[in-house]
Amino acid sequence: MFEGLFTALVTPFRGGALDEPALRELVERQVAAGVDGIVPCGSTGESATLAPEEHCRVVEIAVEAARGRVQVVAGTGSNNTREAIDLTERAKRAGADGALLISPYYNKPTQDGIVAHYAAVARATSFPLLVYNIPGRTASNIAPSTMARLADLEHVVGVKESSGDLVQVSQVIARCPEEFAVLSGDDALALPLLALGGRGAISTTSNVAPAEMGELVRAFRRGDLARARALHYRLLPLMDALFCETNPIPVKAALALQGLIGDEIRLPLTPVTDPNRERLRVVLKELALL
Repeated sequence: MFEGLFTALVTPFRGGALDEPALRELVERQVAAGVDGIVPCGSTGESATLAPEEHCRVVEIAVEAARGRVQVVAGTGSNNTREAIDLTERAKRAGADGALLISPYYNKPTQDGIVAHYAAVARATSFPLLVYNIPGRTASNIAPSTMARLADLEHVVGVKESSGDLVQVSQVIARCPEEFAVLSGDDALALPLLALGGRGAISTTSNVAPAEMGELVRAFRRGDLARARALHYRLLPLMDALFCETNPIPVKAALALQGLIGDEIRLPLTPVTDPNRERLRVVLKELALL
């Protein structure tokens, strides 16, 4: 159901509020670049600092701006199962194609609790759900055996895998049904994950270089490994620079350098440091992205 390149979209702000015109322009740019989908309100979209109404408005704008030309998978995760259900239902009503839900963070549920969480959301919403496994942010890892249990749940159709562990990714792909979409959440591991049998990527880098990231995924999927490998190594310095500070600090700074959004981020995140801004500028110029 969800395959190819999806962009984990930033949320632009102006004067402390959502910059709706900039958001619409970002969506249009992604569509024009040929991505397969966009993911508003994920980690890259600063979902943790969006008020509930802002969160829902971002999803509504993304759906409106996409106009059915690309899929919209709304970030609707929470460590509160009832809140996750509410956000998912609202994304469904807004016209999204599916939802991405981070594994519950901070409260550190057991593996059984993780399964129960997703099962409750799936049962309540009857909506296509992507699991989001990112232990570095949640303080808990979804084990491959648990992922196989999740893959058996009706409406749970795939996972954004950001564990950074290719052995674990291999075990997930081996244990889950073929139709269960395993998507890379680590840009530098997108090509290796595709080689293991993954279906695509949910990318931060594609905010800045959507056409190139899309071509990387498409080249691999059509069997042109040499082209995919060349793009991987071309983009690797950018992928590295975009994670020189906590995501999405660098990617928002890069988009600001490109003149696409204002350089505004919400506390407790702070603007990129001057040395790292210069590093981004150099990499963007070298790739002719500035």
